[in-house]
Amino acid sequence: MFRRVVRASKFRHVFGQALKNDQCYDDIRVSRVTWDSSFCAVNPKFVAIIIEASGGGAFLVLPLLKTGRIDKAYPTVCGHTGPVLDIDWCPHNDHVIASGSEDCTVMVWQIPENGLVTPLAEPVVVLEGHSKRVGIVTWHPTARNVLMSAGCDNLIIIWNVGTGEAMIQLEDMHPDVIFSACWSRNGALICTACKDKNIRVIDPRKEKIVAEKDKAHDGARPMRAIFLADGNIFTTGFSRMSERQLALWNPKSMEEPISVHELDTSNGVLLPFYDADTSVVYLCGKGDSSIRYFEITDEAPFVHYLNTFSSKEPQRGMGYMPKRGLDVNKCEIARFYKLHERKCEPIIMTVPRKSDLFQDDLYPDTAGPDCAIEAEDWFDGKNGEPILISLKNGYVPGKNRDLKVVKKSNVLEGKPAKKAANTSPAESKASPHPSIQNEGKLEELLREVKSLRDLVTLQDRRIAKLEDQMSKVAI
Repeated sequence: MFRRVVRASKFRHVFGQALKNDQCYDDIRVSRVTWDSSFCAVNPKFVAIIIEASGGGAFLVLPLLKTGRIDKAYPTVCGHTGPVLDIDWCPHNDHVIASGSEDCTVMVWQIPENGLVTPLAEPVVVLEGHSKRVGIVTWHPTARNVLMSAGCDNLIIIWNVGTGEAMIQLEDMHPDVIFSACWSRNGALICTACKDKNIRVIDPRKEKIVAEKDKAHDGARPMRAIFLADGNIFTTGFSRMSERQLALWNPKSMEEPISVHELDTSNGVLLPFYDADTSVVYLCGKGDSSIRYFEITDEAPFVHYLNTFSSKEPQRGMGYMPKRGLDVNKCEIARFYKLHERKCEPIIMTVPRKSDLFQDDLYPDTAGPDCAIEAEDWFDGKNGEPILISLKNGYVPGKNRDLKVVKKSNVLEGKPAKKAANTSPAESKASPHPSIQNEGKLEELLREVKSLRDLVTLQDRRIAKLEDQMSKVAI
């Protein structure tokens, strides 16, 4: 049904190509946890992959050039006590990654410049506020250090990572499990897909639902919803007859979709990856062995089928490289990192062009790594559009600054606040001894907080066991 009319599009001849074995990441035990996240996150420096781990949760962080067989002893990020469910790289710092886990916590990590040489078990900050497992973590696109998490407690929390505080808690909006949560292009709104089959557009700072559509897709299987650059919403889901569907919605009038298409009867959840610069959406089904791509335009039928990349092996998950990490000299417009059972395989999407010159129609200015506003400004009600950069001479990464977390009580997780003492030379010269005393006191307080946390965790587990035994006795 997508091929009735041949329309002119510069993306009609996009073709995908899997890289050779020596350019893959081999011998990786990809996570088997039953959660419909992508299990993989990529930026221009690193690829992160959630893996099987005994006695807790872990993920690998590999420099992009570290291809080939990955040693079983390669260090992991291993601070969670339960399986990791979702990971997301900070768009404003290529060395900072957030993770959500079955242990009900969100952790934020700083990766060393050249990758890990020893296992990383100490996060920069632990964000505690969910009472059930955390299945979604996603950074704000334009404000520094603003992170959204969604848990199976049907709660969305928006954090100021710079202070470790839960600033906004969106309770009582979702009666069931949240399948997906996505920021709008400037981060003013979020859209969510829920198990109750509703799509909601939420203004998080006003803590109110601004648009809602019930039964966006009639099927019982999970839905996904993402914002497009023009403010419309693109969803994937299932019909009542279990056919996979995609739909386009205008949040200002959600009664009827702008467009709906049935795809096939496969049962894998469709993960949408969106390129805001070219308005192309790539759909990767979990368990599928193909990637379909569509162009979204202003003319009917609005969602235009372009092509399908097919391979033999099914995908367990998928990572999507930001535009600034692509090779513009090869006319590469997308790069995916496909997870197999035991390896990660890069797939590059290119538009064939005869000229070696920079193709400015393929590469309009794209979102760069600089944030538009600070966290405090965003929480005060300001918005900032993405700061765009040109890819004409290729993307050259700048120096990333370390993530600093200054908690309101001045307790800095993991590291004493040495740098805070250096901010004012006059103060530091005037009183060197108190700062050393303060560091000792800080470490002592940190140890006490950690031991109390461990004690509370143990008591929680004991209570859960006793309640379980009581329920069995009652039966």
